[in-house]
Amino acid sequence: MYPPPPIYKPRPPYLLGLLCLIPLLGAIAGIVLLILGITKYKDKWMIMIGAFGILFTVGIYSFLFYFMRYSELSRKGFAELSQMNLNSLVSHIEFYKLQHGHYPDNLQQLADKNKVIFMFDPIQGAQGRKNDSYYYKRIDEKYTLFSSGQDGIPNNSDDLYPQISIDSSQSPIGLILPN
Repeated sequence: MYPPPPIYKPRPPYLLGLLCLIPLLGAIAGIVLLILGITKYKDKWMIMIGAFGILFTVGIYSFLFYFMRYSELSRKGFAELSQMNLNSLVSHIEFYKLQHGHYPDNLQQLADKNKVIFMFDPIQGAQGRKNDSYYYKRIDEKYTLFSSGQDGIPNNSDDLYPQISIDSSQSPIGLILPN
């Protein structure tokens, strides 16, 4: 009598583990490899590759979120973006006055007329603060506009104000800047 033929056991697709090196897609591939490793192939290496894919994606995104919130480079980038938005808002506010004869009561009035206005402060949004809009206040026929800076507290040394290159003696604008 002959021995029974060997049972064919398919080889696990280890090369699919390379997908685990692509963040986000790697987590999905890791979950699939983990499930296949446990159920179909019963292979410890495939299970470990799947777990690595999940952990790699979690690690990459954790680092990115931490970097975006706490790094000095990120803070400078958000400050530059905030400065550009502030400068742009001044022209939108002045144009609003030309159209309506008065300055808006709040920044939301600008957004109601023009959908491309960025009235939310990127610095505050990056810090996860609830009040993430620029500080704007209409004072009679003038107004103040600024970002409360990295600390989120208005009227201190880290506030950002619009940097405009218009000579206010020739072209009167209503922006009140600190002395």
